[in-house]
Amino acid sequence: MVLRVVPVINPYVRTLCRRPYPGHPKGCPNYAKKKTCPPGAPMFETRFDMTQPVYAVINRYDLASHTKRMKERHPDWSPRQLACCLYWQPLARRQLMALIEDFLRKNPGYSVTVTPEAMGIDVATTLARAGLRLPWPPVTEAYQVAIAGARLPRRREDPCCEVAVPTVRKYRGVREYRDGDSGV
Repeated sequence: MVLRVVPVINPYVRTLCRRPYPGHPKGCPNYAKKKTCPPGAPMFETRFDMTQPVYAVINRYDLASHTKRMKERHPDWSPRQLACCLYWQPLARRQLMALIEDFLRKNPGYSVTVTPEAMGIDVATTLARAGLRLPWPPVTEAYQVAIAGARLPRRREDPCCEVAVPTVRKYRGVREYRDGDSGV
């Protein structure tokens, strides 16, 4: 699914990566370690042209069917184990990448970030304003969201211009796409 959106920029969402979650008392282990993660990731409006249309590329994953299949295979597992993202995210990411490839093929000149929160986009609010409310926590369906926009021209004097901007990277056979490269 692709929706035209008006991104809600809120630097606070970048701090959510530091929130503790099971097995990670200090938050995401990638925080401040990867160029595509806060605080080093650039803000969306410094890399994308906010005067041009911006789109959300959305993959809806059927989490209910997944947990049902896992329950059949592992009847002793807890609900948390059945819904563990380690078992469903690889497939969901491949589905998202296929949607991104299709979008970029049809929209030359656009680039995509698969880490919109790292770039300061409040994804839940952005999608709610476009008419799609994301369920939280995900129980029956899980959504993965990428944001596509026209890139701003890079400036030579910009010290960050050499930093890798979060875009679609090689993901099990999917190459990086940027600025209209269809990759076909």
